[in-house]
Amino acid sequence: MPTGRPTVVGAAIAALVLGGTAASANTLADPPGADPVRSQLQVTSDPGVRIAVREVRLRNPRPSPTRPPVLLLHGARVPGPASFDLPVPGGSLAADLAAAGHRVYVMDARGYGGSTRPAELSEPPQANPPTVRSDEVVRDVAAVVDMISARNRAGNPSGRVALLGWATGGHWLGQYAAANPARVSHLVLYNSLYGASDTHPTMGRGSGYEDPNRPGRFNAANFGAYRTSTAASLLPSWDGSIPTPDKSVWRDPVVAAAYQQAALDSDRTSSSREPASFRAPSGALEDSFYLATGRQLWDASLVTAHTLVLRSEYDFWSRPEDPATLVEHLVHARSVRSVQLAGATHYAHLDRGDHGRDQFLAEVTRFLRSG
Repeated sequence: MPTGRPTVVGAAIAALVLGGTAASANTLADPPGADPVRSQLQVTSDPGVRIAVREVRLRNPRPSPTRPPVLLLHGARVPGPASFDLPVPGGSLAADLAAAGHRVYVMDARGYGGSTRPAELSEPPQANPPTVRSDEVVRDVAAVVDMISARNRAGNPSGRVALLGWATGGHWLGQYAAANPARVSHLVLYNSLYGASDTHPTMGRGSGYEDPNRPGRFNAANFGAYRTSTAASLLPSWDGSIPTPDKSVWRDPVVAAAYQQAALDSDRTSSSREPASFRAPSGALEDSFYLATGRQLWDASLVTAHTLVLRSEYDFWSRPEDPATLVEHLVHARSVRSVQLAGATHYAHLDRGDHGRDQFLAEVTRFLRSG
C-alpha cells in the first residue's frame, strides 16, 4: 500500500536503432502517439571503458523543468535495451516515458550489452574471480549522468537527472545517489535489495550463492568471472512468479519472446555457443548475495533526491523488509513514497497492463512530475 514517507525481433531492434537520428530540442511538441526517436551514444567511464547509451525521445520535445531527463539501469543479467526498450507493444518503458515528455537514456554497465567487456569475459569463467562490482558500475553511472546533464542543459538548468534502477540496478543507482546527492533529482528503486535482512528465500545463507567452505562468503569459485544464460533460462523465475498456469494471462508472449531475443542479441558471441547464450558479469551476484545476507552496500540517509520505492507483491528478488528499511533510512530525501504494486511480478514493467504495468507506469510518471 502507498505510504507518505519466438525469435521475432533481432532485425527489428537494429532497424529501430539505425532509424533514430539525433536532433536538437525545440519548443514544438510532437503530436499524440508520435513514435520516439532513438540515438546510440557512447561515453568514456574509466580509461579504455566505453559505455553504450541509447537515447529515446520525442522528435520535437518541449523542454520542461517538470520533465527531467531519466536514466534507466538494468539488473544483474539482461542489459539495458533488452530490459527497457523492446520493439513490441507493451515492451518499452523508455518509449512510454518519452511519450510522457522525458528524454530517456538506457545504459549498459560495463560488461553488458554494447559497453566495453572486461578481458576476463573472453577467458573461461573459472579463470578469474567475479568481475564488475558495484564500485565500477557507479563510475559508469557517473560518466553517463555527466553526459546527460551536458546534453540537456537548455531544458534542465539544474543539471540534475532522474534515475530508475531495476533490481541490482536499484542498488547501483542508490549507491551513486548517496555519493552524489546534488546530481540526482528523483530516484526510483524498483524491486531492489537493500541489505535490510540477513535471510533470503533463494540467494542467502545455505544457497548455492554461499561458499560451502566459508559460510557467509560468496561462492566465487562456482560462479567465476561471469555466467552465460540461454533464452530459455530467462523464463523460469518469471513463470514461477505468475500465480496461474496460463502465463499468457499475465504477460504477452510476444513481449516475452522479444525479451529473450534481445538478450541474446546483446552479445555478439551468443551464437558461438550451443545453445546460444549471452554473458553477464558475476560481480552483480556477489553484490546481491551480500545484500541478501544483511550487508548494506550504501547508506540511504545520504540521499537527498525525491525517492520512490516500488516493490511488486510477487517479487522474488527484494523482500518486504527492504522497502520498509529504505523508508526508515531516507531521512534527508526531499520526499519519500513507498508503494506495493498489487498483483505484480518482478517484471511488472513487462507484464500486461492489468497485471502491474499500468500501476507501475502511473506511479513512475506521476512521481517524476513531483517536486
